[in-house]
Amino acid sequence: DVNTTDLVEHFLGQFYGEGTSPDSNGIPREVLVPELPPDPETMTQWLTARRGGPVQLRVPQRGDKKALMETVARNAKGGLALHKTRRASDLTTRSQALHEIQEALGLDDAPLRIECYDVSNLQGTHVVASMVVFEDGLARKSEYRRFSIKGFEGSDDISAIREVITRRFRRYLAEREETGELDMLGDPEAREDQDISPERTLASTQRKFAYPPNLVVVDGGAGQVAAAAGALADLGIDDVAVCGLAKRLEEVWLPDQQHPVILSRTSEGLYLLQRVRDEAHRFAITYHRAKRGKAATVSALDSVPGLGPARRAALLKKFGSVKAISAASDAEIAEVPGIGPRLAATITSALRTAEPGPSRRLAT
Repeated sequence: DVNTTDLVEHFLGQFYGEGTSPDSNGIPREVLVPELPPDPETMTQWLTARRGGPVQLRVPQRGDKKALMETVARNAKGGLALHKTRRASDLTTRSQALHEIQEALGLDDAPLRIECYDVSNLQGTHVVASMVVFEDGLARKSEYRRFSIKGFEGSDDISAIREVITRRFRRYLAEREETGELDMLGDPEAREDQDISPERTLASTQRKFAYPPNLVVVDGGAGQVAAAAGALADLGIDDVAVCGLAKRLEEVWLPDQQHPVILSRTSEGLYLLQRVRDEAHRFAITYHRAKRGKAATVSALDSVPGLGPARRAALLKKFGSVKAISAASDAEIAEVPGIGPRLAATITSALRTAEPGPSRRLAT
């Protein structure tokens, strides 16, 4: 993987090396960088020779120059986000991306609907999964889904992927069967025979899982792809393509293939797959943090003797968080209906003597 120091070295060589004459004033006396390149002395000598005068490389630590560096970083992030938004909203670019994915994966049609799944856990606790949906290359956030995975020890992402794919597509089959649409697949005249009204058809398409994707993407490599493909096969579904996108080298994995598909780093198809994967990861992490925070809050208040569900709810309603309760005085806590001075003292003592572990911090 490329780290920041390597990127700094590459950028300086590219930016100041192309089209810059040795006596150019384009190279400043001082260059501020987020991190020094791997060999700062050699880079400084090269810049000095290119400039025809002394050059200093610096990582600002404080003051105006550090503030300037932070402003540049914020502007760069904002510019990148704007670039991604414009790029994603361009119809021609999206069509190219879908076509490239179709060609790379050997699909019969362009994957107009893509669903991506990601599993998030911390040392096997609160295992969750996310499902995000992209249609025509654009996110459909109203169709995102979250799954709570139970019964797994450790970080068994492969088993979790199999479970979440099974649950999603079992629901799909159940809802299709309920509306009679399974019997009509491939038979346009069946709709007339079964006298299905437009209203019923609309209601069925609005169900959570009634609309299948053209392509399932999982965050991971060969193991995760095999788990997803196996889950679909067990359900008898053979018309949904599956691939995985591994983070380390951004390789695209297909079921039963020994080697990954390598897309060009400048490929619009790879860029779309990355966006889909990153969005699934973001959505899973958000849900995971919410679950951990909720569990931490309940755990911290549950440890207080004599504090029942109603009083816990009253405390959280007034103060908003366990951290705020811990910081409040006995008198302030005693003002909450049903608490009183004696229980307030018990609450503050219990919370303030508890160890401030990671889960406690999440409750804030």
